[in-house]
Amino acid sequence: MKKYLSLVLFAHTIFAMPFAFIGFFLALSTTDYTFSWIKLGLMILCMVFARNAAMAFNRYLDRDFDAKNPRTVVRDIPSGRIPARNALLFTLTNCALFVFATYFINYLCFYLSPVALAVILGYSFTKRFTPLCHLILGIGLGLAPLGAYLSITGEFALLPIFFSLAVVCWVSGFDIIYALQDDEFDKGAKLYSIPSVLGRKNALLVSTLLHVLCVIFLIVPFFLTDLGGFYITGIVFFIGLLIYQHRLVKPDDLSKVGLAFGTTNGIASVIFAVFFLLDVYFRTR
Repeated sequence: MKKYLSLVLFAHTIFAMPFAFIGFFLALSTTDYTFSWIKLGLMILCMVFARNAAMAFNRYLDRDFDAKNPRTVVRDIPSGRIPARNALLFTLTNCALFVFATYFINYLCFYLSPVALAVILGYSFTKRFTPLCHLILGIGLGLAPLGAYLSITGEFALLPIFFSLAVVCWVSGFDIIYALQDDEFDKGAKLYSIPSVLGRKNALLVSTLLHVLCVIFLIVPFFLTDLGGFYITGIVFFIGLLIYQHRLVKPDDLSKVGLAFGTTNGIASVIFAVFFLLDVYFRTR
């Protein structure tokens, strides 16, 4: 189990999971639907199964590239800790569990489950033909708040889409920062990424622009629904941590990419979700 948690970097579930909670409780606070522990549990399981499938498939598909990249040669498949066929079986198992869980949520989530899997699994192919791969990853994680909202309502609405767009821009922006580490390898391996195509300096500018858009999409819901001071406080903390991660990484100094990518973004998502939930709690009492 420890090997497979390492394979899928289970700790990185913290990126999208808080936004799934936001989508879930956004639906409860803006509609007449009531809270359900079963729905919450199924939503969490769907998040875990979907991310496990996406990450394991990415590791499976990229195993030959990972074996040639000095930074990734120690990963579980290239190092031999997990056979490639087992990683693929793990992927298929989690895909099946994801679809199975959506069946017990509602029909819309069940019918859309293949679409969600197509997006999150399809991302793994995109680095082979487009530098926009970061946006595809962002879209995959951006499904979290919308999917969680649909798990309650079974109907589309405008409000959760802004949170999904915020996640798309946020994730795409910090994935560009992460990709700075492999820009030279990607060029040699004929893989595409924003850093390998535009260079480190321009890639960081694109990342900054995406994070500005992320903040704009987070601000919009404040004017569309009854959100208050706690929500604004959460946005302020989120902005501060975005600025902090950009100050950590320079085109000629990538020594703090790990801190900027993992720690800072994980803290940002949790803090923002906590303040959102506080806002909802005190507003609906």
